[in-house]
Amino acid sequence: MKISELASLTSIPSKTIRFYEAEGLLPHPKRTQAGYRDYEGAAVERLTFIKKARILGLPLKEVEGVLQLHERQQPTCVHVRALLEDKLAQAERAIQDLLAFREELVRLRDRAGTLADCCPTRGSVCGIIQESEIVQGVNAGGPHG
Repeated sequence: MKISELASLTSIPSKTIRFYEAEGLLPHPKRTQAGYRDYEGAAVERLTFIKKARILGLPLKEVEGVLQLHERQQPTCVHVRALLEDKLAQAERAIQDLLAFREELVRLRDRAGTLADCCPTRGSVCGIIQESEIVQGVNAGGPHG
């Protein structure tokens, strides 16, 4: 099948498919006489695996490692379980960071309700922000520290 068909079947852009091929994640396909890539059906399964692994947060290097284990006919599930345990620990830390951030926002919002109209006095730009105990942002799509 042509790269456009493969892209359509997997919902992965042709440019990304070519990148995966160049990086060795996807075997180089045969070429037609006209020079077009001619992928076999196994490419759909492999790209779907790569896509799902990426959605789960695995970097391409880790995905490549799993694929290499598979190609050497070695067990992959123990390795993947360890990778997922690392991802789970990262997610737990991110959740804790977000919860702490949320608590600080609620505290400041509630404190703001008790303050008089905020006017720049005594060198204070805004007491709400200056009162904040936050020292670093959150790395989950929130503020940047």
